Amino acid sequence: MKRPLLKRSGLRNRNGEKSLERHSQTNDSPESRRVLEGQLRESFGKVVYSHKTHEKCADILLDRLSTIKIWQIVLSAITTGGFVSAFFGAGEVGAGFGVLVSTSLLVLNAYTKNYDLGELAQKHKQSANDIWLIREKYLSLITDLAIGEKPLEALQEERDSLVEELHAVYVGAPSTTFQAYRKAQEALKHNEDMTFSDDEIDAFLPKELKRG
Repeated sequence: MKRPLLKRSGLRNRNGEKSLERHSQTNDSPESRRVLEGQLRESFGKVVYSHKTHEKCADILLDRLSTIKIWQIVLSAITTGGFVSAFFGAGEVGAGFGVLVSTSLLVLNAYTKNYDLGELAQKHKQSANDIWLIREKYLSLITDLAIGEKPLEALQEERDSLVEELHAVYVGAPSTTFQAYRKAQEALKHNEDMTFSDDEIDAFLPKELKRG
């Protein structure tokens, strides 16, 4: 069944950017819904990985920041506490070791000054939070498609809106790393971070909503 809609070309979104065109007509058939479902499933999978990768980026950066702070404390204690002269004496060995420790501390201080790891980790967390909401919207959209109540045009418009929302998040999000992607892949595939058994879900629900 075809449902003609007014075609609006070159619409502007709230940021003044050109948005996707509305769909002028759609053949609402089982085949069309199957094609849309395939696209939504693929997009959902990508969003799941993006969300988890940004979470892992934040974790990696916070771990790195914690390690650097520990070394800063240790090196500061060594340089100011007289440990170098106590263990190595005041000769060339002690002086050389003291220079090495001081240089290492200087490098760490310069690194943390030029690269605010805490702020970068917070940006990754914020991106993950924003992507999480879009992830849940994709899941709801796939559910609505499976239920079959909404017309195909409405589902397409919701999909287009999600594409624009996701683009807006990605524009402001910091770049991810391959290391974070591998950790996300391990968490999703092996640790099953996104999956729950019926018993696990029932544990969070009142008895009226339990399946078991």
